Amino acid sequence: MGNPPITVERWEGLECAVQLDVVLPMYKEVWVEPPYREGTKEIADFVDRFAQEIRLPRARLVVARCGDLPVGYAFGYPLPPDTGWWKAMDEETTARFAAENGGRTLGIVELAVSAGWRRQGVAARMHTHLLEGLGVERVTLAMRPDPEAAPAHAAYAAWGYRQVGRWRPAEDEPVSHIMLLTLPAAAHGG
Repeated sequence: MGNPPITVERWEGLECAVQLDVVLPMYKEVWVEPPYREGTKEIADFVDRFAQEIRLPRARLVVARCGDLPVGYAFGYPLPPDTGWWKAMDEETTARFAAENGGRTLGIVELAVSAGWRRQGVAARMHTHLLEGLGVERVTLAMRPDPEAAPAHAAYAAWGYRQVGRWRPAEDEPVSHIMLLTLPAAAHGG
């Protein structure tokens, strides 16, 4: 007999706050692994950042479960007009490329699946639920280039993402690849 089916639930805005107790154990499990190796400081930073980001317009959280067991989560929000997302890239961008209006680009800032549930389509299901009904033109995320992240790179490439730049949010932070997925016009009403 197989596992129960995976279900995915979604919350928006301040509704996300009550799910922190569900998300935090998964965050601690996933992000302590290589290449991330996050510790107490980074976990505290995540909690603080999450509390701020859920206040952004149309912020969304999805949680995947197998029965009652949380097995993954994803969180993102449409980039606001004053975002620094594109400015932090090493590469030059055009004003047109970097222009945001609060509804053009979804920034996925968290996407994580518990170790025993990877490579089973959980991340793809969460990704779909996160985007559903938002009407954005494109989706962006930052990911580490380390060899341990190769399966994630392969998944994003299979979903249609391409690397558009490199990003180091601060001198003491590691470099990440900035990935971009341009959605079909029908997905955003364009």
